[in-house]
Amino acid sequence: MIFYMFNLHIPLGYGGLSIVAYTLHQPVLDLQTQALSLLLFQVLELSAALFLLSRTIKPEYDLVNFFKTIKSPAERNWLLASALGFAVLTSLVFLASLVADRLFGAKAANNPLVREILLSSDISATAIVLVNCIIAPLLEEAVYRGFLLTSLASTMSWRNAVVISSAIFSVAHFSIDNFLQLFIIGCVLGSSYCWSGNLISSIAIHSLYNASILMIIFLS
Repeated sequence: MIFYMFNLHIPLGYGGLSIVAYTLHQPVLDLQTQALSLLLFQVLELSAALFLLSRTIKPEYDLVNFFKTIKSPAERNWLLASALGFAVLTSLVFLASLVADRLFGAKAANNPLVREILLSSDISATAIVLVNCIIAPLLEEAVYRGFLLTSLASTMSWRNAVVISSAIFSVAHFSIDNFLQLFIIGCVLGSSYCWSGNLISSIAIHSLYNASILMIIFLS
């Protein structure tokens, strides 16, 4: 996790645009270049993370098995887990937002930069949708639920593993304002994965949630 955070996540996820701006000698990147650059660096981070996981997981497992369902005594449908998880997640985030607004004052839910990118061109909008609804859910669920949560759960109760992995997931986004919201998201995704034993359920919830946020930003 330390290698991933400091050699992949931070340089690519947060330093990627600076690298592009320096390479192109453009202090300010246009919106389409920003969107395509984000897509490129997310794909690179996902590819590198999956390669790293394939080198570090136990020899008796391969990367394909990493995404397969964990067998449990009871049949647990990942579709049901996804539907319930998404409903619980949206409800909890909405309640947390109401509490935060009461305590700290209302803040605009809109993200002006993301909205500008969505409206700037079809290419930019497609790149942002791919990043938020496909690449990021695959990457973050593989790392934080598939690897980190599973590793922690092998040495402690699954509830403690969910809490710790969710806290790390939240911190990794470097957003103080959204820490609680991201922590709640991590707990719901982790619980869904533990209940269903299928990483696809948490990926589906993550993707649907991100898609709903993009839709709200686009329509706001």
